[in-house]
Amino acid sequence: MRFRGITRNVVILGLVSLFTDLATEMLYPIIPLFVVGTLGASPALLGLIEGLAEGISSGLRWVGGRWSDRLGRRKPFVIAGYSLSALSKPAMGLAASVLGWPLFLFGRCSDRFGKSIRTAARDALIADSTDPAYRGIAFGFHRAADTTGAVAGPLVSLAILGLWPHTPLATLFLIALAPGLVSVVIATLGVREIRQKVATPKRVTATGRFPRSFWIVLIAFGIFSLGNSSDSFLLLRSSELGLSFTQVVCAYALYNAVYAVAALPLGALSDRIGRRPVVIAGWLCYAGVYAAFAYAQAPIAAWILLPIYGLYQALTEGVLKALVTDIVPSEQRGSALGLVATVGGFGQLAASLLAGALWQIRIIDGMLATPFVIGAACALVAAPFVLGARQVSREGVKK
Repeated sequence: MRFRGITRNVVILGLVSLFTDLATEMLYPIIPLFVVGTLGASPALLGLIEGLAEGISSGLRWVGGRWSDRLGRRKPFVIAGYSLSALSKPAMGLAASVLGWPLFLFGRCSDRFGKSIRTAARDALIADSTDPAYRGIAFGFHRAADTTGAVAGPLVSLAILGLWPHTPLATLFLIALAPGLVSVVIATLGVREIRQKVATPKRVTATGRFPRSFWIVLIAFGIFSLGNSSDSFLLLRSSELGLSFTQVVCAYALYNAVYAVAALPLGALSDRIGRRPVVIAGWLCYAGVYAAFAYAQAPIAAWILLPIYGLYQALTEGVLKALVTDIVPSEQRGSALGLVATVGGFGQLAASLLAGALWQIRIIDGMLATPFVIGAACALVAAPFVLGARQVSREGVKK
C-alpha cells in the first residue's frame, strides 16, 4: 500500500498522539479497579466519574474548535490541550492518599478538558494539511499511531507490575507523566501551523450555515452516542465474565492492537468507496458486539468480542472525521468537528450514567443485559441515517 497523502504534520501529530495515548492507556484499564477497589467507590459512582470526564472531553470540543476557526490557528490549542492532559495524571494517582475520589474526579476531568481543547483543532489541522483525496488514509494513519500507543500503554503497566508486583496502582499515574511530557515537546517543536482564512464570528456562530448533510451526520452520531457508554463498562463486564486483572489488561491491549492494525487500511478503503458504507459497517459491528456482551456467559466471549470492538473503532473513528471534513468548508472544520464531538459527549454522558445505574439489573439470571442492549439498539437506529449524508469532494463529485 502506498502511503500517499501522509504529510509531515500528520506524522508529527501521530507521534504526539502515540506518546499521549501510551500515558493514557497505561491507566485506562486500571481506572475501574483503582476507583472501585483502591478508592472504594461504587460502580454507579464510577459511571458518574467516567460520564462526567468523557462528557467534558467531548462536550467542550466545540469551544476549542470554534476558537481555532475564529483565530485561524490550530497549534496553540494543540499544545495547551496536550500539556494539561500530561500534568493531570499525577493528581489522579495522589487521590489514593489525599482526598480520595473527589481528587481523582478533578484530575480525570482536567485530563479530559485538555482533550477537549486540542481534539477539534488537531483534527482540523490534519484535514488542513492533507489533500481531500487522501483524508481517509491520513486520519487512518493518525488513528493507527494513536492506537499503537494504546497497545503499548497497558503492556507497560503489566511489565511494571510484573517486575515489581507490589507497586501500588497509584504509582502508575505518576510514571505516566513522562510520556505525556514527551508528547508536549514533540508537538511544540514539530507541528507546523497551516494558516487558514480566519472565520468571522458571524460565520462561526451561524451553525445553520452548515450543509444539510452535516446535520444528518450530527443527528445520526447523536443517536448512536446515547447508547455508547464508557468502555470501562466493557472492562468491568469482562472481569465479571471471569477474566483476571492481568487478562483484562491483555484483552484490552488486543482490542487496541486490532484497532491500530486496521485503522489505516480501512481509512484508505473509505477514500476509494466513500465514507458512508464504512461508517455504517462500523456501527453494525458495534451493535453486534454489544448484543453479544449482553448474552455472554463465559470468559472466552471477552477474548473474542474485544478484538471485534477494535474493528468497530477502526471502521468509524477516523472515517467519521474524514466524512465531516469532506462536507464542511475549511474555515468551519474546527467548529464542525467540535460540534460533532459535543453532541457525542453529552450522549455518552447520559449513556454512562444510565449504564452505571442499571449495572445490577439482570433480565435473565447471570446476564448483564440492559446497558448493552440499549447500546446495540441505538447503533442499529443510527446507521440508516448516514445514508442521507452526501459526501462532496473538492472536485464536486457526490458519493
